[in-house]
Amino acid sequence: SSGINAEYGGAIEEDIMKCLAPHQVGRFDFDGKTLRSKGLNRIGNLIVPSKNYELFEAWLLPLLNFMYDEQKEKGKIWSPSKIISLMGERINNEDSVLYWAWKNNIPVFCPAITDGAVGDVMYFNSYEREGFIVDLIQDIRGINRMAVGAEKSGMIILGGGVIKHHIANANLMRNGADYTVYINTAQPFDGSDSGATPDEAVSWGKIKHGCKEPVKIYCEATLVFPLVVAQTFAKYHRKKMAEHMLTAEKTQDE
Repeated sequence: SSGINAEYGGAIEEDIMKCLAPHQVGRFDFDGKTLRSKGLNRIGNLIVPSKNYELFEAWLLPLLNFMYDEQKEKGKIWSPSKIISLMGERINNEDSVLYWAWKNNIPVFCPAITDGAVGDVMYFNSYEREGFIVDLIQDIRGINRMAVGAEKSGMIILGGGVIKHHIANANLMRNGADYTVYINTAQPFDGSDSGATPDEAVSWGKIKHGCKEPVKIYCEATLVFPLVVAQTFAKYHRKKMAEHMLTAEKTQDE
C-alpha cells in the first residue's frame, strides 16, 4: 500500500514555521487595522507575527540556493514534491508533518506551492538568481501514476479547493476511487468544487459508481478528523500491536 499526501501552499509553510516560532491564539473578530499596525497577521483565530515569516525566509533561502545550484551544475529539475521532501529532511524536527513524510518516503504533492510564503521567497530570490524551474508535470505524472497503479484507492479529503480536485482528478484516471470521505464546511449550492458532493464526483468518474457509501461530513475538519482516526486507523493499530505482543508472549513461554 502507498500513502499520498496532498496539501495547499499555506499548509507547507505553516508546517515549517511552527518548528521555528510559535503562532498565537487570538479571536476571529480582532481588528485587522490594529493587527496590521503591530506586525501581526490573522488566520482565522490564529495570530502570526510577521517576524515568523522573516524566520521562514531566512530558513528557506539556503535551500532555494542549494536547489538552484543543483539545477545549474547538475541539470536537476525540481518538482514541488521534491522541494517539499527536501524541506522535510532539512527541518529535521519531529513536530513537522513534512519531516515524517520524508522519513517514511511518503510523497507530498502541492500543485499550488507558490500560493503563499514559499512563493513569496521564490519571487524575492528570483531577482538575485533568475531561472529556477519548478516542474509541475513531474508531479501530475507522479500522483496520477500512483492512482492508476493502485489495487484499491481511497480518498480522505480535509477541506476543499485545489487539493480536493487534484486528488479526485487523479482517481478519474483509474475510473474512480473505491472509498471516499470528504470533511469540510462548504455547501454545494454555489457550484464550487469545495462544496461538491461525492455524488457529483461519481458523475465524472472520480468516485466509482459502485463505491460503498461515499461520505461527506459537513464539519470543521480538525474537530472531526481526530475522532475518525481514533475509531479507524488507531483502533486497527492498537489491535495489531496487541496481537503482536500476545504472539511474542506465547513465543517466550514456549
